[in-house]
Amino acid sequence: MRAVVIGGTGHIGTHLVPRLLALGCDVVSVSRRQREPYHGYGAWKAAEQVTIDREAAEAAGEFGREILALKPDVVIDLICFTPESNRQLVEALRGRIQHFLHCGTIWVHGPAAEVPTRESAARRPFGEYGVAKERIERELLAEARLSGFPATVLHPGHIVGVGWAPLNPAGHFNPEVFASLARGEPLQLPNFGLETVHHVHADDVAQGFERAITHWRASVGEAFHLVSPAALTLRGYAEAVSGWFGHQADLSYAPYETWSEAVPEEDAKATWEHISRSPSVSTEKARQALGYVPRYSSLEAVRESLDALISSGVVKP
Repeated sequence: MRAVVIGGTGHIGTHLVPRLLALGCDVVSVSRRQREPYHGYGAWKAAEQVTIDREAAEAAGEFGREILALKPDVVIDLICFTPESNRQLVEALRGRIQHFLHCGTIWVHGPAAEVPTRESAARRPFGEYGVAKERIERELLAEARLSGFPATVLHPGHIVGVGWAPLNPAGHFNPEVFASLARGEPLQLPNFGLETVHHVHADDVAQGFERAITHWRASVGEAFHLVSPAALTLRGYAEAVSGWFGHQADLSYAPYETWSEAVPEEDAKATWEHISRSPSVSTEKARQALGYVPRYSSLEAVRESLDALISSGVVKP
């Protein structure tokens, strides 16, 4: 089976390409080649590397044809963010491939009415990213059910892995929050610190894609969540990180409007994006249909990433 992975050197692709090679697939990694994979697994040498500037190719109306020219049986799209981009690819691939897998996001749900949220919950996305991803999901599942296009949509949570800073206990990505907790310094959280975040290790996302491919009959025409076994509250997350360094967390709380005035604007905006959704989603459907069992809890995934940030000097406890 020949698998083409669009965005193969990114967070998910770093782990997915070696998994596909281990399955015996002939793997083509498509990227702009602006960076190497986060991990230089030896298996990567067996993958074919193809350079395509997606934005430029789509503007020329050629991206779908360029992917089709790679003669795929399976296409995995990890970096599609607009319905227009997705349609161009689907039109080129319709009737020509065995399986098409799209990387979505748990943000297709918006605010939850009931937790843990299941895939069948009503969609209430907001913000450009969540709205666009929900539209892509809706169009792909309609294509699968009405015209037989073999699409599967997989929705990761907040992806964590070695090589980048994970979403932190304040709900943004500034690694200094981890350093403050490691040093036992006070940390203020928005509101009561009871909003939730739902992480997932990048390799567990890759596992979900692998299982969707190997469980083709169960996955085509369906959407699945790919997250850790349980979400974290900001407060519980901060307390756990402090405990790793032998401290009891020194936490205080303030209404978001007050809290946001004391942090950089970029951090405040990122926190609002996360706490206004406060995701906590179920993996029951993926477990039953695909046999998906995440190896990492949220805290285990973060701990691995944080250890790497400390080793590289990004976080100074």
